[in-house]
Amino acid sequence: MAARASWKGQLTIGALSCSVGLYTAVSSSERLSFHIINRKTGNRVERQFVDSETGKPVDRDEQVKGYRLDDGDYLIMESDELASVIPDGDKVLAIDSFIGWDDIDKLYFDRPYFLMPVEEDDREVLGLVIEAMQKEKVAALAHAVLFRRYRTLLIRPYKKGLIATMLNFDYEVRSEEEAFEDIPEIEVTGEMLELASHIIGTKKGSFDAAAFDDRYEAALVELVKAKVEGKRLPKKQPVREEKVVDLMQALRESAGMSKPKAVPKAKAKSKATKAQPARKKAG
Repeated sequence: MAARASWKGQLTIGALSCSVGLYTAVSSSERLSFHIINRKTGNRVERQFVDSETGKPVDRDEQVKGYRLDDGDYLIMESDELASVIPDGDKVLAIDSFIGWDDIDKLYFDRPYFLMPVEEDDREVLGLVIEAMQKEKVAALAHAVLFRRYRTLLIRPYKKGLIATMLNFDYEVRSEEEAFEDIPEIEVTGEMLELASHIIGTKKGSFDAAAFDDRYEAALVELVKAKVEGKRLPKKQPVREEKVVDLMQALRESAGMSKPKAVPKAKAKSKATKAQPARKKAG
């Protein structure tokens, strides 16, 4: 693999071990990026840290981390004090246990990495691990010191290799009860459910990452290209926002089953008049 490994070490399963590397599986380096420019001079603007009270620049040597206390003051944390709590890395990615492929909530997934052998001799060992995990349909929970923190990773087979996904800590994942507490409960009728199921059935498909475009990135590229070539800038299309008033009517329209039109009252009255027998003339 041409990319540079983010981490290298030993993958261990009991007495079995092999040299591996973690290569980032996602990257934003291909996105269009901008610099902050001084409009008057055309020069690039550099970021500078200043004192919030005096407004004067603070040299790098005078910049320290601080923890804000309840009274508004800050507790100064020295670099050596922070370094003393960083776990010692032993360059070992140790597998603790194996679990089912779907035994972990994907909400805990953070950042994925390709797990690859570093040395030629390690391919056979890693290949054996991949085959065994695929046969048993299991993923592995492993731990290692990565990027100055003790991390847990989920390692699972992916096509011909392995994906190691860094997991969020439990305290980092928000409570779903708090997130969903304002969602109201609605009374769902049988017809509603049938229409919704019909709509889902007509829109079933499969996931293809290449079919989904980053429209904002594409629009940025077009904007830059137009300015470079001196062309007219593309106009943004207005977004139509329609509020759902009648849920049943919206479901029918989405399913292509618009509610039949009611018979006009005037027309109905006219038919009723014709049906009445004629009155006899007096005399």
